[in-house]
Amino acid sequence: MAEAHPKVVVVVPTYNERENLPILVGRLADLGMENLHVLVVDDNSPDGTGEVADKLAADSDGTISVLHRTEKDGLGRAYVAGMSRALEDGADIVVQMDADLSHPHTAVPEMVAKLTGTDASVVLGSRYVPGGSTASEWPWHRKALSAWANFYVNAILQLKVKDATAGFKAWEAQALRAVDLPSVRSNGYSFQVEMNYRVVKRGMRISEVPIRFEERVEGMSKMSLGVQLESALAPWKLRFGKG
Repeated sequence: MAEAHPKVVVVVPTYNERENLPILVGRLADLGMENLHVLVVDDNSPDGTGEVADKLAADSDGTISVLHRTEKDGLGRAYVAGMSRALEDGADIVVQMDADLSHPHTAVPEMVAKLTGTDASVVLGSRYVPGGSTASEWPWHRKALSAWANFYVNAILQLKVKDATAGFKAWEAQALRAVDLPSVRSNGYSFQVEMNYRVVKRGMRISEVPIRFEERVEGMSKMSLGVQLESALAPWKLRFGKG
């Protein structure tokens, strides 16, 4: 990239994250990265997260912005809306990150450096490369399910990444344009898998950096049986569908 400090936009979807959002925004600010912006995508949170986000934006010197969506129709839709807005706003790099503090903010500079310094089009914050780990609070069966899901997805789709369902990623803007965001339809974990699949199908490279994944601090996990079922079916739909 030509410019010394590419515009990095961290897209953070929120639904009932009023406790965690100010903490995350503060941590990102503490990184001291030049030209770092945060775009909060709030799905009309009943707990007032949207108002918290607006206040953070008002106090931010233009580095924080908020996209309010009227319906709660899933993480995938929120990310597509947020990433599209980030591209419209001139982002060179788009980082997708959860609001629940499970993704370590300290990995963002390393992910961006790998993106700008190598031929990777996408960099994943990975639990399953050497040096990465999952939350110590996770029970064994959840760790086993997560590891199995990654094996399963890779066996079907040949993604050749260790953490195929990772939700912490840094994207080059041109990679996001290349995968045709408006046509992405999946949600939940299958959104992450479909996005990776589109990258690989277009001949672009995915790289990984190790992270320690933490359990969410405040609020409720959003992993439902429906999301798990969709995640199990998604690789087959991608492999044999029109995707």
